[in-house]
Formats: sequence, C-alpha cells, structure tokens
Amino acid sequence: MAARDLSRSNAHFKKAVQRLPLGVASTFRYWGEERTIYVDHGKGGRFWDIDGNAYVDYRLGYGPAILGYADERVDAAARRGMEIGGVFALSTERELTVADRIAGMVPGMDLVRYSNSGTEAVMAALRLARAHTGRESYLLIEGSYHGLFDAAMWMVNLQDWDAGSNADPQVVSYSKGVPQTVRQLAHLTPMNDAERLEDVFRKHGDTLAAMLIEPIQGNCCAISATTEFVRLARALCDRHGVLLIIDEVKTGFRVAKGGVQSLHGVVPDIATFAKAMANGYPIAAVAGREEVMRTFRYGGAAHGGTYTAHSVSLAAAEECLRILDETPVLETIATYGQGLMDGISAILKRRGIVHSFTGHPSMFGLFFAATPPDNYRDWKLSDYSFYDRMALHLHDLGVICEPDSREPWFMCEAHDAGCLTDTLRAVETAVDLTLQDLEDAKKKA
Repeated sequence: MAARDLSRSNAHFKKAVQRLPLGVASTFRYWGEERTIYVDHGKGGRFWDIDGNAYVDYRLGYGPAILGYADERVDAAARRGMEIGGVFALSTERELTVADRIAGMVPGMDLVRYSNSGTEAVMAALRLARAHTGRESYLLIEGSYHGLFDAAMWMVNLQDWDAGSNADPQVVSYSKGVPQTVRQLAHLTPMNDAERLEDVFRKHGDTLAAMLIEPIQGNCCAISATTEFVRLARALCDRHGVLLIIDEVKTGFRVAKGGVQSLHGVVPDIATFAKAMANGYPIAAVAGREEVMRTFRYGGAAHGGTYTAHSVSLAAAEECLRILDETPVLETIATYGQGLMDGISAILKRRGIVHSFTGHPSMFGLFFAATPPDNYRDWKLSDYSFYDRMALHLHDLGVICEPDSREPWFMCEAHDAGCLTDTLRAVETAVDLTLQDLEDAKKKA
C-alpha cells in the first residue's frame, strides 16, 4: 500500500466521533477510523484534505460539481444571489427564468417546481403521481436509488436467494427504521427484463400510480437501460394509466442537455433533477407535463418548503444551466471521460486483465468482466473484489473514486490534461499493487 499521511484526519475523527455519529454528517462519508478524510478545500477537478494530500476527484460530491469546485462563474452568480436576501416565503422573478431554461433544455417539461435535494424532488414526484392518479402503489427497478426516504428504500435480498429457483428474491429495506407496512405498496422488477416488466403490469398495472426509473443507475455502477426497455416502460405506463417518472437526479444536464431521457427519445410524465443544476449549490427540480404538474395546487398535491428556491441556489442554477446550455462544456466533459476510459483500458489490456465499462463517458462504471452487467442481480452476484481493493490503492495514490464499485466515476469540465496524466499514472500503480495483493493472498492460502 502506498504511503499517505492521514494523521490530522485521524486525530480529527477521534474528536468528531464524540459529537457526530461516525464522525461525519452523512453515513457514506465514513470510510473507517483510519481512512475517513476531512476536506480542507477544493478547486477545479481536485481537492485537498486537512493533511495537505491532493486528490484528483471522480466523486465530485456524487456528481454536483459538474464544472469543478469553486467555479468562478457560478460562485460570482451565487454572490449576486446573496444580495437578494435569501428566503422570504414569497417568490422571486428568477424562479421563472430558471424554469424557462429547464423547459428549453428538456423536451416535454412544461412546468417546474423546485426542491432542495434529489430526495425531496423524488418524494414530491411520487406524491404528485399518487394525487394525480388516485392510486398508491408504485414500481421500482432493482438497484435504483431514489433517495433516503421510506418509500424508495427497498432492495432484493440476493444474499439469501437461490438463483436457480423459480422464486424471486425477498424484497427487504436497506435501512433499519423503515416501516414494513410501506413494503406492500412497492413492487420491484429487474432492469432490462421486458418479460418481467410486462408481467408486473399485467398483475398490478391497475393499482400503480407510477413507475420510477433511472435509465443510468446512479448508485449501481451506471448500469444502463436499453432504449427498448425505456420505450416499453413508456408504452406500458400509457396503456395502464400509470405515470412514468424518470429520475434524472444524477444524469440530468450531465449526459445531455435534455438528460438521459432525450438520449432514449422518451418523454416522461414527471422528471426529477438535482445534482448538476447549480454546480454544488443545493437545489433540485420536479418537472413534467402540464396536466400532471397542475395537480400541485390547493386541494391537490401539497408541495413547499422554507428553503425552496433560495435566492443563492437559484442564482447559481441560472448561471450553471446557462453554461451547460450555451457552451460546449458537455462535449468537453464527455471527451475527457472517453479519454480516461481509453487510458484505463490500455493499462488493463497490457496486463491481460479482462474489463468493460458501462454508463456514459461523463459518468461511467468499470467492471472486471468481458461484458458489463445490465441489471442489479448480475452485478451483485459478480466478483467485484478487484475493484474494491484497487480503489483503496487509488485513494492512497491521490485519486478519489467511491471505495466500492457501486458509484460511477464522475467527470467535470475542470478535469484537464494534468488530471488525466496523474490519474492514469495512479491507476497503473494501483492495478499492479492489486495484482500483487492477489498473488500474496494466493501464496498464503
């Protein structure tokens, strides 16, 4: 393992854990007592921890920093937003300006409402669908992540499942504290299995309020739906009076101006956006066709929030979306991502390591298999130990990706030639260290 001094982070952890559960503000920021790091500052495609270690970052806050950290253009706009005054429990003109931009970028998004996070946006979208249809149950795709709220926190238990049986795996919550009574409303189906999708609609289509789908799964290795599967979902929803919700919290304004839905040529009834909207300032949106969105009204679906459409976040979103819409930034990001994938692939090929990628050049997953999985079950039952070990070496070598293979690698506009060179150098070393780890383990066995 490469040397890296984390003495200050380790010392801070011992103090922080006395006041903060696991020493952090989000469970997913805890990487162990000796590997949890604390950020000092970020700039462009890199950040520095409190020990002075520099990292090329491919987590980017799980995707928000699409232009890079501390982007001068967006930060200047945010400062102008501060002059407005914050929140008033009243509206400002900029709400319409940003909504017009969203509607212009994403076909079929007639009306817009704002939220503060992706989780809040999806919660509002599901409530809207229920209010509009008068139904309560809903359909999720296995492996999807729609935020930390009770209705969305369901997964299939593959650990105790006999893959050779005709029975489906048990559906369980992935957190304590989720009421089991909520389970009866949730239906799950595998990604890209047309027959299973049709079967769910045959059995439950008349009770479903909505089908939620991430066509690129943002918390499951960027596993991607085929266009045929997304279009089948659209057709089945139409046939059964179900609202199609495309969750673009991570893909929106990243993989294309019109989001992943535009790549498939499918217009949902409702879509949710968040991560890339304001380059890290907290804002999200629920958008959709007018007939559905008008259900947000007195006597219809309730929606609101004290900090919704905060003047700082709105101003940041106005500038960030302008840049994404009017400049070639998305092409720049995709070109960098493709170059990174090509570089990683060359390193692995020289060592005879079988591998593949999935997702999009701006947010991709890496697999050590000839063909990437196209559904959660295939990924969960695969061997991803090489990736998990390699990721730890990458951290020590100054490259940050998620410590396990579920989270995609995210690109930003500020990733430059220096970032690419440093990353590929680290990947080459990390791969060799991982191979050595495996060889050492084999000798001990």
